[in-house]
Amino acid sequence: MTPAAIALNRFGLGARADEAPPADPRGWLLAQLDRYEPLPPTWQAQPRTPALLQALVEQQRNARDAAQGEKQAARQAYRREARDTYLAAVGARAATALTTATPFTERLVHFWSNHFAISVDKVAVVGLAGAFEADAIRPHVLGRFEDLLLAAVRHPAMLLYLDQAQSAGPQSMLAERQAGRRRGLNENLAREILELHTLGVRSGYTQADVTEFARALTGWSLPGLEAEAAGSEAFRYRPAMHEPGARMLLGRSYGEAGEQQARAILHDLATAPATAQHIAGKLARHFVADDPPPALVQRLAAAFQRSAGDLPTVYRELVAAPEAWQPAPAKFKSPWDWGISSLRAVGVRDVAPMQVANLMNQLGQPVWRPGSPAGWDDVAATWAAPDALLRRVEVAQRIAGRSGDSADARALAPRLLPGSVGEATTQAIARSESPASALALLLVAPEFLRR
Repeated sequence: MTPAAIALNRFGLGARADEAPPADPRGWLLAQLDRYEPLPPTWQAQPRTPALLQALVEQQRNARDAAQGEKQAARQAYRREARDTYLAAVGARAATALTTATPFTERLVHFWSNHFAISVDKVAVVGLAGAFEADAIRPHVLGRFEDLLLAAVRHPAMLLYLDQAQSAGPQSMLAERQAGRRRGLNENLAREILELHTLGVRSGYTQADVTEFARALTGWSLPGLEAEAAGSEAFRYRPAMHEPGARMLLGRSYGEAGEQQARAILHDLATAPATAQHIAGKLARHFVADDPPPALVQRLAAAFQRSAGDLPTVYRELVAAPEAWQPAPAKFKSPWDWGISSLRAVGVRDVAPMQVANLMNQLGQPVWRPGSPAGWDDVAATWAAPDALLRRVEVAQRIAGRSGDSADARALAPRLLPGSVGEATTQAIARSESPASALALLLVAPEFLRR
C-alpha cells in the first residue's frame, strides 16, 4: 500500500471516487483533528439523551400505573418508539461515515464507541444507544481520556446496560429503609471499568478491589427512577443509595464523601500506567496490526502518560509512527469498515436506516449490539471465516448490481487504492464479463478487504 492508500483506508473509512487522494497523507490526517465536528447535521437532527431518558421513565411509569391487562401494550408501544429512535441513529451514524470530511476522526468515534461498548440486547438501552455515541463519545474523542471515561460511565445507556442505576450499598440509608427488598450491590460497572475500560485484565486488581469500587459507585444513578420527572439532567447522584465509609482500592484509601469518592477513583484509574498500556495496545491493534509491535505500544503508552491522557497527543504519536505506514495491508476490515468503505467507493451518500441495519445484520456486526461489554473483537480471525466472506461476496454483487454500468471498476480501482492494486486483481477486473461483475470483484479483492 502507498502512503495515500494507507491514509484513506487504514486510518480513514475508505476512499470516495469523487475525492482526490491526499498529496500529504500524514498532514491530511492531522488536519482532521482541527476540523472535526462533534455533532454534524446528521446527528443534530436526533433527539438528545435527556429527552430519551424522559421517554423511558414515562414508559416505565405508564406501565406501572396501567391496568393489569394494559401493561404489555404500554411496554410494546415504547419498544416500537425506541426501535424507531435506534434506526434513526443508525442512519445518522452511517450517513456521517459516508459523507464526512474527517474520516480519521470518525474512525476514532467508532473505536471509542466500541471500547465503551453498550448493547441494544437490553431493551432499556435500545432507544439510548445512538445518544450514547452522540453525547458521551463524540464530544470527547479529541479531549482527555479521563473526561471520555467519565462521560461514558455516567451516561444512562451505560448505567442501565451494566445494572448500575439500582445498585445500593448494603449499609446505605436506602437499604436500611427498605430492609427485605431485593435491591443490593451490583458489581458489573465496577468490574468492566477495571477490566475493559481502564487497567485491563491481569493488571493486578483483585475481587476485593472490584467490590470496593462497586461500593464507591453506589448512588451513581439516574433521575426519574422514583416519582420525580427526569428533567434536563441525564445523571443523578443519590446519596441515600451510597455505601458510607472510606474505600480501600489498589492499596490506596479513598475517604472522599459521596459522589466524589468514585470520581477520585476514576481519576486515578484514568491516569494509571496500566491504563496507558491498555489503551495504547488497543489503539495499535486497531490501526496497525492484530499483534502490534511492542515498541509502538510503549511509545503510545508513554505519550498517554506524558500528556496525562490527552488523546490528540496519542493520535499524533500514532500517525508519526513508522510501524503504522508499513506497506503490507495488515488489518482485515471488520464488517462495518468493509460495508462503509464499499458504499463510499461507489459514491453513496445516503442510505435508508433500515437498509444499513439489515446490511450490518447480514454481515454479522449489528450496530451497537456486540453481545458483550467487551465490544467487537478487532482481529482478522473474528471476521475472515469462509461463511462471512461469502456474505461479503453476496453484498458486493448487490451493491455492484445497483450501480449498474455507472461505475467503471478499471478507473475506480486506482482511485480507491492509489498505487496499491496488484496485477492479479487488475487482470481479473479487466476480464470481467460486465461492469457490475468487475465492480463486485474489486469490492472483494484482497486489496480492498484489508486496510
